[in-house]
Amino acid sequence: MPTITVADARIPYTVTGEPGRRPLVLVHGTGPGAAITWGHLTPAWAATHLVVAPDLSGSAAAEDDGGELTVDRLAAQVIAVIEDLGADRPADVIGFSLGSPVAAAVAATRPDLVHRLVLIAGWADSAADPYLQTLFRTWIDAAPLPTVFGRISALTGFSTGFLAAAEPGLIEDLAAGMPPTPGLLRQLDLDLRVDVTALLPRITAPTLVLGAARDQTIPVRHARALHAAIPGSSYAELDSGHVVLFEQAEQLLKLTGEFLAEG
Repeated sequence: MPTITVADARIPYTVTGEPGRRPLVLVHGTGPGAAITWGHLTPAWAATHLVVAPDLSGSAAAEDDGGELTVDRLAAQVIAVIEDLGADRPADVIGFSLGSPVAAAVAATRPDLVHRLVLIAGWADSAADPYLQTLFRTWIDAAPLPTVFGRISALTGFSTGFLAAAEPGLIEDLAAGMPPTPGLLRQLDLDLRVDVTALLPRITAPTLVLGAARDQTIPVRHARALHAAIPGSSYAELDSGHVVLFEQAEQLLKLTGEFLAEG
């Protein structure tokens, strides 16, 4: 697995697909990292792209000084990964959840590196929303109780319909997949401070914003606001909770595939 050094951080990334295809860089959100976020979707995207999935600071595979995370810091890591590929053309970039403001920052500050942009279940400004502040602080406060911490992520991450139809034990399995590691808590601390509103008007890459209508982590009004703030962006909404990557994987692949094929 390739690994690059960005400032104090060592960032590993996986590469899947045929060399020579346009890179598709996947920017994960708050959580363990790239594999659990994107692994089940990678084969479909690799049919048309060279799929690149970095593990950014705070994820289980990345190494750094353990200091405060910022959107700029994570965006610099994504930029370094794109540059490390040595590709002769800009990359398509997809961001999910926290990965959306990070991907937006990459597109705004380095338009030469981004061909097309997809933002999934994202947001632009945490401080302006008391709901987000309360949820993220409650999640952080639950860290001494790992089971409760994981249950919060499961109950807010998925729609009530999805959870009601789940097989016995699935919620506990989902909860176990989000342990309150120091890195994840650093990501949650960043979630509280995200603000990329000033960058959004600077995005020039064709952009698709995807909202999740039943999102209880990042209410769908935030995805709609992202769309409104990014000039010329397209918007679609899926009937899903926050983790639309799992709840509506087939529809997500259809929408992203059609959008990326336009270019």
